[in-house]
Amino acid sequence: MTAAPPALGPVMDALRAQTIERAVDLAEAALARGEEHPLFLNLRAWRAETAGRLDAALADLQRARVLAPADVPTLNALGLCLANLQRPFEALEAFAAALAVNPDFGPAHFNRGWVSEDVGELDDARASFEAAARIEPRDPTPVARLAALAARAADWPTARSLAERALAMQPRHPTAALALAAAETAEGAPDAARLRLLTLLSDATLSPIDQAQAQGQLGDALERLGRPADAFARFTAANAALRAFYAPRFAGPGVQTVPAMLTWVARYFETAPPEAWRGAPARPTSDDPAAHVFLLGFPRSGTTLLERVLTTSPRVSASEERETLTDATMEFMRGPATLDRLAAISEADAERHRALYWARVRELGGDPAGRIFIDKLPLNSIKLPLIAKLFPEARILFAVRDPRDVVLSCFRQRFRVNPSMFEFLTLEGSARFYAQVMSLSALYEQRFDLRIHRHRYEDLVGDFDGATRAVCDFIGLGWSEDLRRFDAGGTRRSIATPSATQVARGLYDGGGQWRRYADQLAPALPHLAPWIERFGYGQG
Repeated sequence: MTAAPPALGPVMDALRAQTIERAVDLAEAALARGEEHPLFLNLRAWRAETAGRLDAALADLQRARVLAPADVPTLNALGLCLANLQRPFEALEAFAAALAVNPDFGPAHFNRGWVSEDVGELDDARASFEAAARIEPRDPTPVARLAALAARAADWPTARSLAERALAMQPRHPTAALALAAAETAEGAPDAARLRLLTLLSDATLSPIDQAQAQGQLGDALERLGRPADAFARFTAANAALRAFYAPRFAGPGVQTVPAMLTWVARYFETAPPEAWRGAPARPTSDDPAAHVFLLGFPRSGTTLLERVLTTSPRVSASEERETLTDATMEFMRGPATLDRLAAISEADAERHRALYWARVRELGGDPAGRIFIDKLPLNSIKLPLIAKLFPEARILFAVRDPRDVVLSCFRQRFRVNPSMFEFLTLEGSARFYAQVMSLSALYEQRFDLRIHRHRYEDLVGDFDGATRAVCDFIGLGWSEDLRRFDAGGTRRSIATPSATQVARGLYDGGGQWRRYADQLAPALPHLAPWIERFGYGQG
């Protein structure tokens, strides 16, 4: 057995005395002298992570794992660091490793829960929060997170019950208060929600994320109270808080924003020869889907509703809005030179990337073999060059909804912020982003040989049978009256998008909501007018 380093005793004494900075100083000095120990690496990583030096923290934690592969605090700390580095699947592996050693380690269950929620695995998140709540029954936070999940699913009685349980333990718990306010608004008590949210916003210690959530929900309550101008002001305040918080990450010096990326991609394809973008079909295998469909468009255009309708059929499997083109995107959509390589891709490289894609689909729980597989991620519209070259036989369902309703909904929704969703934090940014994506999609149609069916949300609501028959004919699915029962529940995974609450209501007419905000939307109309006309929505 390796002897304990000399500094271990003083470091442990400092930790027992709760003088954390002193413990870190001693650990760093010991490491500098060549005394290596997992605890010292953990402490130095903690200081690095606190200072925002995540890569340095990760290196220390990975080394600590090598030295002590079954050390649960190290594995948990490693998972947190990976999550903060936007590497969620590696983080989930680290939490799973910690729980394999100690299934009763509550922090790892809780952390696995919120990372699972971030990647859209809501059923896994629920199970993890339930485990954390069992292990730490006096901790209100796992219960509050369960309340928030119930609210996302529009399960208002459960959301209310869990939120009240968490608030009984901590009366001003922000996550619980937000879940309860959401239930109050949905269940017809928007003024009670308004008062609750104003009380929450009066707390000076509220985090920027919770402030934004409270402002946005206050807007929802004010809309229910018939005060659209006040509601829009709250949506704007929510987004301003998020934009200030995330700007250094998504719009800081040296960061390529999504609009900047779309600009160079559009310039590239303005002169791209169509013959260079004809892909070769894949070699058939026994694991192939009966048909491969990409459901694209723009967020808030009704893609979740259409996916839920189609997956009512046992012949259909779907991705449920998970990123499946990661490897190809990283290799081929980083700049004009990488697009040149995609245009000239060899058959062997194309097959390799198809294999990576299908492996990713299966890793995320997809079951495509022999079924119609629908890959639904609206902003994969931007990635149509990958689809054209790697999957030329795929069919493209392109969802359309009144651009005014789309942009209003994107602006007012509380998405989990990433580089694309960051653009929704201003009204003009939302409208400009929409116009860019539609313009690029139209350019792709000119350059690529694609099989596209344009599906209108309003047609689905107004003529469900006619709209679904047209879609079914396009993707090769026999139409059935069973599709009308898409909202009957079943064993499918929980919906991870902001559309979950709307889909839970069944089929309803969500069109024309922009009219109550017509004055506020006026600055966005110059960007939207061409698409309002092109998609046949008129100006009224």
